Amino acid sequence: MKQTIDARGKACPIPVVETKKVLETLHEGDITEVIVDNFIAAQNLTKMAEQKKLPIVSKKINENNYLVTITVIDASKNETAETVEKAVCLQDNRLVETVIVISSDKMGEGDEKLGHILMKGFIYALTEQDKLPETILLYNSGVYLSVEDSDSLADLKLLESQGVEILTCGTCLNHYGLTERLGVGSVTNMYVIVEKQLNATKVVKI
Repeated sequence: MKQTIDARGKACPIPVVETKKVLETLHEGDITEVIVDNFIAAQNLTKMAEQKKLPIVSKKINENNYLVTITVIDASKNETAETVEKAVCLQDNRLVETVIVISSDKMGEGDEKLGHILMKGFIYALTEQDKLPETILLYNSGVYLSVEDSDSLADLKLLESQGVEILTCGTCLNHYGLTERLGVGSVTNMYVIVEKQLNATKVVKI
């Protein structure tokens, strides 16, 4: 059996509470699909499911909506409401309409090896900030940072897990022969790259 919950427009912890109530009525093998309209709500649902040891898949279905699918298993019976309610509201630490533009896999001019080291350090330092950008745009040789085997891939994945949108130029990936190697975020185009910067209140170019 599959139950669908439309939790768009509902503040935390309402999506989690409604989902939990539905889960309590289902049986092993049943599926609950929850639609939410922001990344933090999807993360809250993921955290709840993980605490209950339930299989979960969360995916972005368009610019504003996420689909979270939770499968019921017997392990959920071992979890109490008190355990689940402890951490259902994550804080959104993103700076709204703040965009970081990275157009190279090196930081600064001069020694190339040093430039690579500095860029790796910069992206790592981003993961340690109390406030995060809303979007990171990668183009030209900056696309090397978001592909498989990149030294910065794990840090970019960590940023993405905290709601940062990682967008990599598709034309650039194709130019460098990296189209099949994208390891984080999604492919974008010049229209979106321009739009993101024009609509931002702050653009930081590295």
